[in-house]
Amino acid sequence: MVEVRFLGVGEPKPKRVIRVPLGLVSYLQATPLALILGCFLLLPILMIATVSFWDYDFAQMYPDFVTFNYTETLGSWVTWKTYLNTLKFALIVWTITLFVGFWVAYFLAFHVRTSAMQSVLFLVCTVPFLTSNIIRMISWIPVLGRNGLINSALVNAGIVPQPIEWLLYSDFAVVLAMVHLYTLFMVTPIFNTMMRIDRSLLEAARDAGASGWQILTNVILPLSKPGMAIGTIFVVTLVMADFSTVQVMSGGQSASVALMMKNQMSLLQYPAAAANAVVLLILVLLMVAAILRVVDIRKEL
Repeated sequence: MVEVRFLGVGEPKPKRVIRVPLGLVSYLQATPLALILGCFLLLPILMIATVSFWDYDFAQMYPDFVTFNYTETLGSWVTWKTYLNTLKFALIVWTITLFVGFWVAYFLAFHVRTSAMQSVLFLVCTVPFLTSNIIRMISWIPVLGRNGLINSALVNAGIVPQPIEWLLYSDFAVVLAMVHLYTLFMVTPIFNTMMRIDRSLLEAARDAGASGWQILTNVILPLSKPGMAIGTIFVVTLVMADFSTVQVMSGGQSASVALMMKNQMSLLQYPAAAANAVVLLILVLLMVAAILRVVDIRKEL
């Protein structure tokens, strides 16, 4: 039981005491967050799931309970290829961002001695985020284009006889732009985890005769797994939901699930897009659940 005391003005002793069950206090404390999550997370998901069973035509939607939206989604080989292409992008971008993000975070955490310089260098990493994602994405076009900086330099140096076509409007350009956009989402949690590592553990490993590589693989890497898992969740979910980068950087030659949903909504096929959204949500949740089964990230939350 929890006592709630109301004191009168100028009275040293309680004027009134109300006893509230401790369990009720816990529920009252959780109520505001539950309302926010219910209104802005669960309710929209329920609405999307409901609309995914509606019927539609070229003009409007009709409240109903039909399953052909899911039948068309799961029964089409084109849709499966689109999902596989999205997973391909997620895997490649995750691999590159994990490699780059780990070494950037490692340098900031263990090779930069002063906390002030760590903060300065980390802020330098965040400077590109002061501009829009679209601006940072399309900034690669004059660099990778047929007459862009890279092709002009290669042709003028005599390294290649003619411009390289696959630098832009290809899967390579999509992956490069995504790595540029999302690497910081991997650097931040890994850096935060590395800064929490007790430096006495590293000193003990050195005193025991461990080499730098052994310290990295047996001490730093295992203790950095929670940050790597959090960064993986960020990067994978962002890549799976990205449609603008795929559309612009591939020149319409590649596809993703998010881009397919965007095209369906532009054609007023909202129930079909909702069905794809539900399938994509389930797929992402299964991936996150698999990550959480491997790495316990509760210590970082």
